[in-house]
Amino acid sequence: MAGPLLVGYDGTPGAQAAAAEALALAADLGADVVFAFAYWTNPQGGDVADMLAALRELGEGHLRDAQALAERAGVTARGELVSQAPSTGLVALADQHDARMIVVGSYGQPPLKGALVGSTAHKLVHLSERPVLVVRAR
Repeated sequence: MAGPLLVGYDGTPGAQAAAAEALALAADLGADVVFAFAYWTNPQGGDVADMLAALRELGEGHLRDAQALAERAGVTARGELVSQAPSTGLVALADQHDARMIVVGSYGQPPLKGALVGSTAHKLVHLSERPVLVVRAR
């Protein structure tokens, strides 16, 4: 059996679209889903411990919401917090779970802007050795 689908999930419209697509695929494939909330903050700045705690709490809430989506879709899923930059954290987690693919949302920004600003989807396509499915927000 192939590994799960790994979904980067932060509660945004793009993440919601990615979750919906991943859950439909998982149901068709008989695959599990791992929802991941990746967070990172610059350790050089301010009161980092409080910021990290707030980000973890936010992530836990988003993962509970994603789990509820999976339950309604009849798909086995779990959530994981990743304390790394989203692109590298998702790649590492996909490797850890031997994921069949990584699924993330996009807001449809032009490729040049994504490359300059550094979109997670753009970075994943270049960093991951696994397939990356980018789902545009509706």
